[in-house]
Amino acid sequence: MKSFFSEKNNLLLLLVIAILFPLVIQNNYYIQVVILVFIWSIAVYGLNTITGFIGQLSLAHAGFFAIGAYSLGLLTVNGNFYFWLAFVFAIAIAAAVGLLVGIVALRTKSHFFAIYTMSVGFLIYLIIYKAEFTGGVRGLIGIPNPPSLGPITFDSMQSQYYLVLFFLILTIFFMRRMVRSLIGRTFVAIRNSDELAQTLGISVMRNKLIAFVISAAFAGLAGALYASFIRFIGPEVAYIHVAFEILLYLLVGGIGTLTGPVLGTLIVVVLTQMLQFLEQFRMLIFGPIVVLLILFYPRGIVGGFLMWKFKQRQKEKAKIKTETAKQQQSA
Repeated sequence: MKSFFSEKNNLLLLLVIAILFPLVIQNNYYIQVVILVFIWSIAVYGLNTITGFIGQLSLAHAGFFAIGAYSLGLLTVNGNFYFWLAFVFAIAIAAAVGLLVGIVALRTKSHFFAIYTMSVGFLIYLIIYKAEFTGGVRGLIGIPNPPSLGPITFDSMQSQYYLVLFFLILTIFFMRRMVRSLIGRTFVAIRNSDELAQTLGISVMRNKLIAFVISAAFAGLAGALYASFIRFIGPEVAYIHVAFEILLYLLVGGIGTLTGPVLGTLIVVVLTQMLQFLEQFRMLIFGPIVVLLILFYPRGIVGGFLMWKFKQRQKEKAKIKTETAKQQQSA
C-alpha cells in the first residue's frame, strides 16, 4: 500500500483522471477551467526548474509567459505566419530572451536575483503596455486557434483540452527525465551548495543558465498555449501579480517535486473558482487558508507528504534495529 503512493503512481493516477475527465464531465465551463489549470501548470513546471531544482527565486516568469503569448499573437495576426511555425518561434523567442536575461541575472544571488528578475518582468510589462506594435493597452485580438494536423482538428473544447494535456504530459515527461539525469543531479548539487558544487568541478554559471533558459522556454510554451486558447491577450498577462500567482501555485503544491506544480495549480485555481460568488471578499477566506498551508507545510502538500513518508521509513528502520538488538541480547 505504501509503495502505491509513490510519485510515479501519483502521476499515473492524475493522468488517468485527466484523460477521463472530459468524457465524464460534459460541462464546457469545467473543461475550460481544467484547460487553464494545465496551461498554468506548464508555466509552474518552468518556474520549478530554476526555483525548485536550482534554488534561485525568479519573478520574471510572467514576463516570459507574456513573451510566448505575444510572440504567437504577433506572428499569426500581424505576420500571417503559419500557426505551428509561429508556435515554435514563440517558445524559441522566450528561451532566447531568457538566455539574455539569465547571463546578467545569474551573476547576482538570493534576494538580489529575485529583485533583478522582478524588475525585468516589470520592464517587459511596460514595453507591452506602451509599445504600438503590441497593441498597447488594447491588446491583441483574433489570435487563431490551432489548425488541424492531418485528420486531427482542434475546433471543439474537448480537442483543445487534449491538445493542452498532450503538452502538459510532454512537460512532465521531460521534467521527470531531467530530474533523474546527470544534469538534474547537478542542479540539485548547486541548490544545496554553490561552493561545494564548484569544488567538484561543476560549472555553476553554465548549469544555472541552462536551467534558466529551460524555465523561460516552458513559460513561453504556456503563454503560447494560453494565447491560442483565449484568442485575446492584454498587457495584464505580464503584470507582477501573475508572477506571484505562479509562485503561489508552486508553493502550495511543493517546490522541487514532480507532482507538486500540477497539484498546487489545480487546488488554488479550483478553490478560487469555488469562491467566485464572494467576489472581492473571497480573499478573506482564501488568504488565511493559503497562509496556514504554507505555515504548516512549508515544502508544499507534496513536499510535506514526501517528508512524512521519509520520517515513517526512518521510524521503521529504527524499530527494526531496536528489535534486532534485543534479539541479539536475548541470544
